[in-house]
Amino acid sequence: MLALDYAFAGLGLGAIAALSGVGVLVTYRLTGVFNIAHGAIAMMAAYLYWQLSGPWGWPRWLAVLLVLGVMAPAAGVSLERFVFRPLQRRTATAAESLVATIGLLVLLLGLAYVVWGSQARHPTPLFGVHVWHLGSLTLHVDAFEDLAAVVLGTAGLGAVLRRSALGTQIRAVVDRRELAELAGVDADRVAAIGWSIGCVFAALTGILLTATLPLDPFGLTLVVLETFAIPVIAGLTSIPVAIGAGLALGIGQSEMNLWSPTGDAAASIWGALHANLPVVLLLLALLARSRLAEAGGDAGSTVTFAQRRATEPTVTWLAVQYTVAAIAMFLPLTFNDVNLRQAQQVPALGIVFVSIVAVTGYSGQVSLGQAGYAGLGALFFAKASTGTPQLVALLIAALAAGVVGFLTGYPAIRRRGLFLALTTFAVGAFVSRFVFNQPYFTDNVEVNRPSVFGLSLTGDRAFYLFELVMLAFAFLVMFNLRNGALGRSLVAMRDSEDGARSVGVDVRVLKVLIFTVSAMLAGLGGALLAQQQQSFDPSTFDPLGASLSWFAVVVVFGADSAAGAVVGAGFVALISATTGQDQAYLIPVGLLAAVLGRVPGGAAEVGRRLLDWVLTPTTVLERYRAAQPPPRPAPVLTPAGRAALDRLRTARAERS
Repeated sequence: MLALDYAFAGLGLGAIAALSGVGVLVTYRLTGVFNIAHGAIAMMAAYLYWQLSGPWGWPRWLAVLLVLGVMAPAAGVSLERFVFRPLQRRTATAAESLVATIGLLVLLLGLAYVVWGSQARHPTPLFGVHVWHLGSLTLHVDAFEDLAAVVLGTAGLGAVLRRSALGTQIRAVVDRRELAELAGVDADRVAAIGWSIGCVFAALTGILLTATLPLDPFGLTLVVLETFAIPVIAGLTSIPVAIGAGLALGIGQSEMNLWSPTGDAAASIWGALHANLPVVLLLLALLARSRLAEAGGDAGSTVTFAQRRATEPTVTWLAVQYTVAAIAMFLPLTFNDVNLRQAQQVPALGIVFVSIVAVTGYSGQVSLGQAGYAGLGALFFAKASTGTPQLVALLIAALAAGVVGFLTGYPAIRRRGLFLALTTFAVGAFVSRFVFNQPYFTDNVEVNRPSVFGLSLTGDRAFYLFELVMLAFAFLVMFNLRNGALGRSLVAMRDSEDGARSVGVDVRVLKVLIFTVSAMLAGLGGALLAQQQQSFDPSTFDPLGASLSWFAVVVVFGADSAAGAVVGAGFVALISATTGQDQAYLIPVGLLAAVLGRVPGGAAEVGRRLLDWVLTPTTVLERYRAAQPPPRPAPVLTPAGRAALDRLRTARAERS
């Protein structure tokens, strides 16, 4: 009977997990976009529900009606109009849309953090908390209410998709948008409806989760992100399978309370597995699958990150980029001790950002797990530096992170685009939960700044100079990746993996190589971050607050530009220092990443265009004339045609 009690107790959480997974799946099937920001939309809806029903004193039913009936659909329409329609109009790849959703997630996180802070809130549950006792059996009424919301919502949506003309139009637009538009379907209207439905599912998920979880920006968002295991298990196709997987996840996680192993180590492992079961299932589901049913064709092309141009960047533009980066790096040497101590994170963070440029900008592989490699580098350095010279420990940290990157590179051989992005995110989340957050690995960890050949670098200025030397080493690695036969092979793989194979490029070896090198650079940067903080802080390498945010920064500042990555690191530190809030940079970065469809190539591409405009000055009238189509040539008349025209003129004159 106790097992049945636990099963009913897990039914509510399983129903909410199913609702979240179905929401992601439905958005994907209706719009062709895998919405990484689904959890952030759920979090914002939960905050709005709390604001209306709590501090402002609105009735719960009215607050829910306003959030689900007005705000969520309006958000969906706005997203389609201002974020994803520009991407669709220029036939952007699915990977570009994925980046836009990451930007949206970062933006919403930053807004929630600035408006409501990081303090946990406890909204009034939507359905309340009611318990029935049937003999020795305990039933939670709210669990059945959550399940009813899932069943009714998905059943209603299924009826609309299968039995109505709107459903036919939606399926047509998702399958082939161009053909649907030729048949007279308003594809923009259909896409807006799809986004509205997805936002309503996300909002309902967030509101229901407030009954079981405290409300804070990062915690609730990450919980929803972990439910990505459900649409992956369903193959991004089957809603019934997604519902079953969600219910099984909730019930199974609750049933795990029935058994507690003996021994401290076993109990710790079992507790971590119990608390992080969705992350484990996500990673296992991704590793077990050989492919995902990706809408819109191949999502592997990421040429938008490194904007395809008719010509290579000019020497002048490269000089401007590296000059700005050099100023950003050497300017802190003029700061006082307090400001210099804050600026020490810039070179370390710049090396991590450069590692993202290597794997994404140079080779076109979407990696959302760089914070995991950086954290491993920091942890290995802390462990190795206790009985080893710090410089040797730094080398060990980079090599250890590279080994993990090498192992990660093997799953990347058969994956690209969305599939690869989810796999790397799952690896990063797994490392964060089962390594960084486990006391066995992180207790009694001491981090000290290095000494080189007997010279102590404990001083702020000496340590900053040491960081600059390490950054110069990272740039040297990037230079070798960019140039020569290796650089040409990476560019070929980035632009088209199939095309690279056709000319003899061994794509498998290149993928493993670039993941290994990128992980080593990230591990080096992570070790320097830990030395800058003089401690190992697991939150610094969180998969949500670090990996996704860092990826968005690199894309915004130009994912194919190592100098742009360094400028991005300086931007992050500058915004955090001037506002006094560590997460304030998320708002401008998220906004720019979300509108990447209007500015492909990021800030680096905008700067290049501005430089071209400055170096090639033209007047407004000249630019207007250059943009006009050429005039049509005057028609050449034959003698017979000229005679006919004369007769026509004579006839018109006689009539007048």
